[in-house]
Amino acid sequence: MAYKVEVDQEKCIGCGACAAQCDNFEMDGDKAKPKQAEVEEIGCNNDGKDACPVEAIKVTEMA
Repeated sequence: MAYKVEVDQEKCIGCGACAAQCDNFEMDGDKAKPKQAEVEEIGCNNDGKDACPVEAIKVTEMA
């Protein structure tokens, strides 16, 4: 199963909580972004999503 990882740049406040929880997230200036937007294993991406205080991260299954 593959997953799509997205960060809503409008909502992101740049706190870095996602990057602290999961190495697939990195800070790009004052916003977070996924290093890989499509991943084969969900890994820690849900942990990064759950750590986001403004719910700017979406992890969805790809068909």
